[in-house]
Amino acid sequence: MLKIERITGDGDGLLLRLAGRLIGAWVPELASECDRALAREPRLSLDLAAVSFVDGAGADLLHALTRRNVTLLHCSPFVAEHLGMRTS
Repeated sequence: MLKIERITGDGDGLLLRLAGRLIGAWVPELASECDRALAREPRLSLDLAAVSFVDGAGADLLHALTRRNVTLLHCSPFVAEHLGMRTS
């Protein structure tokens, strides 16, 4: 299951806070939600602090979203490693 919470922006665009696992049927659900958000707001960020697992399709989606200038925030070390991202 993946919970998607819409947080209104404070001038910095829209934030979607995700919680759970980005797998299976939740991947196209998140893709649709992001498409709707980007149609209205050019700046979108995803807070991944509470995402515990991302499957291959979820990782592909997150990579595609970064190519659309979506910002990924607060990735856990596990998720960051799966995405091939550097953590500090």
